[in-house]
This record gives sequence, C-alpha cells and structure tokens, in this order.
Amino acid sequence: MPLSPSELILNEDGSIYHLNLRPEDIATTIITVGDRDRVVQVSKYFDSVEIKKGKREFLTHTGYLNGKRLTVISTGIGTDNIDIVLNELDALANIDFSTRSVNKNHIRFKIVRIGTSGAIQSEIPVDSFLISEYAIGFDGLLHWYKNQNDRYLEFEDAFIAQTAWHPNKARPYIVKYSSELRNFFKDNHIRLGVTATSAGFYGPQGRSLRITPHGSDLLQKIMRFNYQNKQITNLEMETSGLYALSRLLGHQAISLNCILANRATGEFSKNPSKSIDELITFVLQKLTSH
Repeated sequence: MPLSPSELILNEDGSIYHLNLRPEDIATTIITVGDRDRVVQVSKYFDSVEIKKGKREFLTHTGYLNGKRLTVISTGIGTDNIDIVLNELDALANIDFSTRSVNKNHIRFKIVRIGTSGAIQSEIPVDSFLISEYAIGFDGLLHWYKNQNDRYLEFEDAFIAQTAWHPNKARPYIVKYSSELRNFFKDNHIRLGVTATSAGFYGPQGRSLRITPHGSDLLQKIMRFNYQNKQITNLEMETSGLYALSRLLGHQAISLNCILANRATGEFSKNPSKSIDELITFVLQKLTSH
C-alpha cells in the first residue's frame, strides 16, 4: 500500500519535507554534525561540492574527496532531530517517491558522526578523541519503535540499579556502534568509551542555573557507575538515537567525539576549533583511504 501524503511528506519540488533533499542529492557515506557551521568546516576539504541545500537547522553539502562521494549534514541538537534526519535520509534511499512505496532492495548507509562532548572521567584529557563503542540513551527515542532487538538488558538493569534511576524518567537503553565501521577508525590515540546521551543540556546533564535538577546527585552516580569494567565516559545529546535508528533501519553508524570539556576536572578546551578541525581531517582521511 502506498504511503499517504501525511506520512511521507514531500515539498512541491519533490524533495523530502524537512531536509529539502531529493534522492540524487546524497551519497551512501554520510557524515553528521550538530552545528550548521560545521558542515562548511567539513566540506572545505572536499575537492568539489556539487550539492548545497538547507532548510531550518538542516544544511547538506555533497561532494567528492579523493574520488569518493561524501555527504555532510547538520542535524541540530538532540535525538528528536536525529529522528527526523535518520528517517528522512533512509526514505531518500529506500522509498520510491513516485509510487510512495518501499523499495524491495535496501541501500545501506555508512554514517559517521563528528561531534563534541564532555568527559566525566578525570583521566580523559580535554582535546582528545573518543569513539562511542556503546551509547546509553536517557532520551527514550528507541521506545517509540518496534523490533527493539540487540538490547543489552543486563547492562541497562545494572545502570538502573546503581544510579537508583527514577521510574518517572524514560528507561535507559543501550545500543552499540557498527563494528564494521570501527575498522575504518582504528588508531592507537583514540579511546573507546560508553557515551551517555542526555535529553537536554542543563538539568538532564546535572547543570543548575535557576532550576534545580531532579536528583542533584545523579551526575555523581553516573560517574561512579561500573558494569563489567565499563564506565560512562562522556555526555552528549545525539549518539544513542543515531545508533538505535541506524540499527533498526539497517545502516552502519559510528560516533566520534572531540572532548571539549571535562566535568570531573572542570576544564574546557582552550582552542576548541583547532581540536574539532583535527578530528574532521582524521575522519576524512580514514573514510577516503578505504
């Protein structure tokens, strides 16, 4: 049965509703960044850029580097935006817009997140790079979808027990990166970590300006959590959604984090732009050498 106009929403020019893209506008290797301005930071290294399109917080550049076609797209902040971006990118590749039907043969993306993050373990240096081997989502996005396989329920239960997780909050879910993509980014100076994806930047990450967070000691509990020698290494706001939806849709995904702050030591990067640029060039070199 064809998808109705209220489910698959297209613009007048035939592009997908939020991203403003047509199927031919994207590559199968996709870099996601949070900030619109970071799209240009990535695409300035391309040999050529053939597509530049944007709408709202979503900006997309597609081009070539060393003969490889790449797309870089900004997602904005939060897993609610990841929900839009992942579903619409998948629709561009795996739904026939003319018939509004799902294609029989599915295209599989390689999705690489270049993000910034705050470490919560004192031994993780500011300006270092970290790959999210696991993501633990506090956002609840995965619970809105069926076929939730490949969960790490004992890991989740241990986290809930050790942090005395409040039942009014969404149940934390744990998902893993693509081990195939991990092979692209093997490097001795990048550590693996367990990344916590928060539902916000202030209260959900234990910050207090004028409103007191519920469970003021939650950040300390998260810092102390340990399951089979695995600790939560860093906090951010997108990775769990990226991993969860990529897995459900059949795509490969990996998240690389530039550590700009350390909550345990109170440090912040003195030159964040330089550190982010170094991560960008690292990712591009690895992607175009395979």
